[in-house]
Amino acid sequence: MKIYKNFELTTYNSYRIKATCKCAYFPESEADVLWFVSEHPRFILLGSGHNVILLKKHYDIPFLIFNGVLNDIHLLNDEMINVEAGAWMADVADFALQNSLSGIEVFCDIPSSLGGAVVMNAGANGEEIKDVIHEVRYFDLNEGICKFLSGNDLSFQYRNSFFQLNPRNLILSASLRLKPTSREDINNKMAEIKRSRGLKQPKEFPNAGSVFKRPKGFFVGTLIEELGLKGYSVGGMKISEKHGGFIVNYNNGTGQDILKIIHHVQNRVYEVYGLELEIEQRIL
Repeated sequence: MKIYKNFELTTYNSYRIKATCKCAYFPESEADVLWFVSEHPRFILLGSGHNVILLKKHYDIPFLIFNGVLNDIHLLNDEMINVEAGAWMADVADFALQNSLSGIEVFCDIPSSLGGAVVMNAGANGEEIKDVIHEVRYFDLNEGICKFLSGNDLSFQYRNSFFQLNPRNLILSASLRLKPTSREDINNKMAEIKRSRGLKQPKEFPNAGSVFKRPKGFFVGTLIEELGLKGYSVGGMKISEKHGGFIVNYNNGTGQDILKIIHHVQNRVYEVYGLELEIEQRIL
């Protein structure tokens, strides 16, 4: 277990919001994780640092960080892989490519850890992590024991899951069932995904992906564009001119700046369309 006091979190959140925490813990094994949770009844778990908004400049509560740790990926058989919670999904997609396994190409360009992807049922273009989850191994913080749940028992919904509904459970690893496919076909699909997203998404500024969940029958980016809100800014944060569904940090913005933009967008969308936009990102 690596432990750091007065830890700088700026490079550990994709918005690059400046913040610190009193103490940060980087587990080097599952045993480290189990020790940590036994000693700290309250903590904040941070995975890859995407899909989160840091509101405070300093946090007194300890952070358990799965970034660069607990990231093992290995084959279980000809069509299944096991992935630890801290593994980046882009690395998982690349591992699958190298082993000619298809099913997670869409994650080659989705910034997330395995744990975060499962909690949020992450995905794009009609494909989600639920489509390939075989089983998840997790630690029940209430009962103090490790448990397993099959993919069919995880209550997956659009950007939701058992783990989001029951936050006192900590994902340790998951097995994914994939499909043997030619490496050339997998590589071609991944290349097209990266090309398409590169044209649409504002990768030139720090951001955390889509801010809002997509309301049924609508696209958030289109709604925001129709309202003339592209480029709308508060402090150092603004709605991307390239994609209205993204907020970007263009000038040392804060989490409070993001929250003000979110509230403004929610109010305007409700006033004009009668829709209540739900935040996809986790506010800490």
